[in-house]
Formats: sequence, structure tokens, C-alpha cells
Amino acid sequence: MEPHQDSPVYANYEDMRNSGPASSTAYMVNMGSAGMAPEPALRVPGTTQQYRGFKTSENEPRGCMEWVVTLFSVLIFIITSPIAIFICFKVVAEYERAIIFRLGRLSGGARGPGMFFILPCIDEYRKVDLRTVTFNVPQQEMLTKDSVTVTVDAVVYYRISDPLYAVIQVEDYSMSTRLLAATTLRNIVGTRNLSELLTERETLAHNMQHTLDEATEPWGVMVERVEIKDVSLPVSMQRAMAAEAEAARDARAKVIAAEGEKKSATALKEASDVISSSPSALQLRYLQTLSSISAEKNSTIIFPLPMELLTPYLAKYAHLMGPPPELKQSPEKSDNLILDAQAAWPKTNL
Repeated sequence: MEPHQDSPVYANYEDMRNSGPASSTAYMVNMGSAGMAPEPALRVPGTTQQYRGFKTSENEPRGCMEWVVTLFSVLIFIITSPIAIFICFKVVAEYERAIIFRLGRLSGGARGPGMFFILPCIDEYRKVDLRTVTFNVPQQEMLTKDSVTVTVDAVVYYRISDPLYAVIQVEDYSMSTRLLAATTLRNIVGTRNLSELLTERETLAHNMQHTLDEATEPWGVMVERVEIKDVSLPVSMQRAMAAEAEAARDARAKVIAAEGEKKSATALKEASDVISSSPSALQLRYLQTLSSISAEKNSTIIFPLPMELLTPYLAKYAHLMGPPPELKQSPEKSDNLILDAQAAWPKTNL
């Protein structure tokens, strides 16, 4: 990457704050040790650190007492050098960074990975783990936008993006992130309906991740991912929703059955029209029915006999049959029938 010379370089954070009005321009701060002249710094990853300009006192002039204590600490290190070597040299792993405070002041940027040196009695350091941390958001019982009580829990994945901010800007970044995640989950769920909460989990998780990432950025924490684990409903609400879904399915099933009956009736009507136009088609249908019955190995077969075959025999033996029984009717009904017959009889002029 080529260096950019148009961005100003400052020796410490105080000089940068007093240089002029704040802007969104990215500035560089030389993280050299105290008392040394600032060297020309380039915007090259790994050689300098970029910060957004919070006030520190690492390069402010030291008092006389601080110099005395520092010289006394160096003297102690020289006197106890065989043993102090094992105490003053520290090692941080590849996934860790160390922030050193000398007499309470920040001493340079984050150190590591590898070995670094501290002065006895006046230096203290804090390790920061850069690996991704996972935690469960406790179950939150809340009301949705349509006044339904639900219980929601989630999982949050985050990591430290800036060790210096994580140590200086917030007391406990882990606890702060956990509490903020629980509050953000309640706020987001309270603005959604129950149907949206059940069907749009990915959108809900994305909105929560974006909100958390913006809120934790000043702490040097980057929220990588948020997942909604479960959305629990009360038992009474589950039964009501199940009954509603079952009723809707029954209604759809009845509509589908009615549509099927309608289509089958139309098909039967068309088939009857085709069969009535050709008597031989009805005989073929009889034979097809017999074939399907015999394939099932039934012991009883019902053979349909057409009435056209019996018509000559019925006409031949009709005289052997007695007269049809007469219906007994009341006189009033008989008179009405006679009047109806006379009215229906055609009138002729003689």
C-alpha cells in the first residue's frame, strides 16, 4: 500500500485533539515511547495504529517524582537481573494482545503477539483475547406489537477489533455487550407483530446485529453474528393457533372436495351423453366392468342384464298378467280429475 502524505501525523492524542475542529478524516498517531522524538509515520498496516482520537496522557511531560520512580525501577531490574529477567519478560499468544500502563499512563499501543518487556513495580498490563466469543442472551419475556406475550432467546458472536478501545473506553466490555444484547432484543421484538416474529427471524437477527455493532463500535467490539434460537408462545396461545390452523385446513379440504364432486359430476354427465348415443358402448362398458370384477377373484359376480333383451318376452306374456290395481280416490279428487280432463280435451266444432 502506498503511503498517503496528505493526512497529518501527530505525536500524541492531545496534539491531535488541539489541532482543530473534529472531522471524519482518519489521522495517525505515532505510538513511540515517551521522551523520544516522533518519527515520520506512514499509513502502512502493522507499522502504525490508527485511532479515532480519545484523550490519553501517554506523551505528556512527566513529573520529577515519576522520573525518580522510573530510575529506581531500572536500578532494581539491574540489581536483580538474573531473577528479574523471568519476571519482566512477558509473552502473549498469537490470539492475544497486551496493553501496558506505566505509572497509570498508557505506554504505547497494543503489544503482541510474542515477547515484550515491563519494568518491575511500575508497569502493569492487561491481556485482551481477540478470538470470537459466543454467549447466550437470556430468555426475554415481552409483548409484541400486537400485544402477544412471547419468550425469545438468542445467540451473539462477537470479537475484539481494537484492544486499546476495549481496555480504555469501557470497564468490562464483555458484561456491557451482554446487557446491551438483552436490551436490544427486547426493543426489537417489541416493534414486531407475532406473524413477523415467527416468519422473519433472519431479518430480526440482522437488525439486531446491525444495532449491536453500531453501539459497541466505540468499545472496540465487533458483533459478527446474531441468531434467534427460539420463540416460545404460551400454551393457551399455541392451542388457539392450532385450532385456527385446523379449522382453516378443514375449510380448504371441504372446498377441494366440493370442487372434485363438481368436476366428477360434469365428467359423468358427458360420459352418459356419449354412452346414450351408442347402445353398443353401454354393452362394452358392461364387459369392462365384468373384467375388472373378475380380476379381483371374487366368488360372487353381478351380471347386469339389459332390459332390451326382456322386452319381447314381456310383450308376449303381458295378457297373462292381471289388470293393474285401481287406485281408490275420494270423490272430490275424482271430480277434480274429470274437470282437469275436460279442460285438457281439445274442443271441436260439430
